This record gives sequence, structure tokens and C-alpha cells, in this order.
Amino acid sequence: MTFDNIIGQESIKQHLTKLLVENKVPHAIMFCGPKGAGKLALALAYAQMLLCQNPNEKGACGTCSDCHMTFPWTHPDLHFTFPVYKAKSSEHPISDDFLTPWREQLCRSPYFDTEDWLEIIGAENQQLTIYVQESDNLQKKLALKSSQGGRKVVVLWMPERMNEQTGNKLLKLIEEPPVGTHFLLVSQEPDNVLGTIQSRVQRINVPALPETIISKALQERHSMLQEDADLLAHIAQGSYAEALKRMEQNSERQYFFDLFVQLMRHSYARRIKEMQQWALAVAELGRERQKRMLDYFQGLVRENFIYNFNQPEINYLSRDEEDFSKRFAPFINERNVIGIMDELSDASRDISQNTNARMVFFDLALKMIVLLKKN
Repeated sequence: MTFDNIIGQESIKQHLTKLLVENKVPHAIMFCGPKGAGKLALALAYAQMLLCQNPNEKGACGTCSDCHMTFPWTHPDLHFTFPVYKAKSSEHPISDDFLTPWREQLCRSPYFDTEDWLEIIGAENQQLTIYVQESDNLQKKLALKSSQGGRKVVVLWMPERMNEQTGNKLLKLIEEPPVGTHFLLVSQEPDNVLGTIQSRVQRINVPALPETIISKALQERHSMLQEDADLLAHIAQGSYAEALKRMEQNSERQYFFDLFVQLMRHSYARRIKEMQQWALAVAELGRERQKRMLDYFQGLVRENFIYNFNQPEINYLSRDEEDFSKRFAPFINERNVIGIMDELSDASRDISQNTNARMVFFDLALKMIVLLKKN
């Protein structure tokens, strides 16, 4: 991966290149910024540049033997540390246990977040953590000589997921790294990283991407029409990862939108039989999909409330959603918006606790009857 593969962030690319050219690369850098801005992509491209035999102003050459090993992310001197979960088969999980799905995802796209990672490793209801065994394993790896005779690079994704014990052990490595070793940390919540680690790294802030940059990337890389790309870039709110996710989830999003419209229309008209049928259909979706649907419902309620203020620049709606909101938004107001959001949140909690889904969703529909009349 070279800098050309990364959308936007030109000033950061130039800064990183200058550090290498002037032989001033710090032993520890922490890329910080919001979801989908390209933090991990920058760290990966820089890792390849540091390991490359012939780096240039655009990053790694992409043709040397080290680059050929780096891009599928199998270079023996490139080490990954990232949060994992405790599976039943392992009491002391480490990143190496999940290297195959990790590398596969990096080859697909470096624009993803912890929610995506949980889904990739089949751990949607688990807690992601970097356990203390990770520090021990990393220390053993770095104690060995470089396999290729050059630098060693550690990419540490989401250091805020370390507990204090893990952080303290890692701190010793960062303070006194083996010769030729560089740490590239990638954090979405840097203030939650152990303070002593924060003070030992050079921080690089990666800003959210402009809509124009995201739109251009969607048009060039995914053959989207400009109108569609512009709309998706606006909805993504500076996150290329979110734009990609929305693009992939368009069919599910449309299905959730149809369910939302049905719920609101049936409840407003007090069609009890149709409400029961709606609840029965939604109950068949499965827990994780039901939770995603309720998250979508909350987002759409919020957007309809904002729609009433006639400030389109702060609204994030698709064309179908906006067409519906022109008529529906007046029914979401100061008198009921909090109540509706609370009911949706309660329903999500009940689903997480394995409450009977049919009862949860029929009860939700009944409560909408009362709340929608408060206008």
C-alpha cells in the first residue's frame, strides 16, 4: 500500500515523507482522529514505507521484495497488535490468534472500525480488549533480530482498548524499543490511552475527510454517479468507512426504511391488525438485525426532528427518506421526540436481553399510537 491508495490527507503524507527523508522518524507515532478518516490506512502505508528498500516521495516503491511481502501484510518484520475477545477455546487470546481475518480485512480495505471488526470475527456481543499476554508476546517478537536486516514495525490498532496492566508493560517497550523498531499507534479515542503512553509518542491528528474528497473517491473507485456520490459523502459526515458501509448496506437500509414507514403509518391510523402483522414480521429478523433496525429508526427520528428547522446542511437523508420526511417530519416535535427515542432505546435493550421479540415490537407499535398524536 502506498500513499496513492489513501484518499485525502495530503499534508500528513508530506509530513511523514519528510520525516523519513530527513531521518527524523520518531520511534513511536500515534495517529489520532475520527472514524473513517484514514488513520489505519496512513499507518499501514507508512509501515510499508519504513520497510521498503527504495522509498520515494509517494511512499513505498511497491516493487521491492520487502514491499511484496508487506502488502499482503505477511512481512516477518511487521507486527500487528489489535483488540480481540475471549473465545471459549482460548483463555488468553492474542492478536496472532486472529491474524488471518485481520490480514484478509486489510487486503479488502483499511477503512473499518471496531464495530466492523466485531462482525468480521463473529463476536458482535463481545468486549474487545488488548490483553496483557499481548505485551508478553510482542516483547518476545521484538527481542529477535530483524528477519530482513532492516527496521521492525509494530502497528498497534486501538490502544485505548488496553487495560492498565497491558499498557504499563507496553510502555517499557515504547520507552526503550529495540534498535530500529518503530511503533505506529492508531487511536480513535486518544484521551482514553494511558497517559504515560501518550507522553511517549508523537501525535499526528488525522481530520475528518471533506465531502468533496469522499465523493471523488466514490466516483473514481466505485463508479458512482456524482449525484449519488455527493449524497452519500454528505451522509457519511467525514468518514470514508461510513460511506463504504452505507454503500454496501443500501439494500438493508432500504428495507429498514420501508419497515419504519409501515410502523408509523399503521400506528398513526391505529390499524391494530396490521401492527400485529408488522411485529410478527420484524420478530423473524434475528436479534442483531433487529438491533441495527432500531438504531436506524432512532437515527431517522432524529433526522426528522432536525428537518423541521429547515437547515438542509445539517440533515443527512437519502432521497427516499427526504421525500417521506417532507410529510412526516411535523409529527416529530418537542412534545414527543424524547418519548419516541426512549421507546426505541428501551426496545433495543429488551431485544439485547432476549425478551420475546413479538411482544417487544407490538408494544412499541402501540406506544407509537399515543406518541404520534402529540403534535
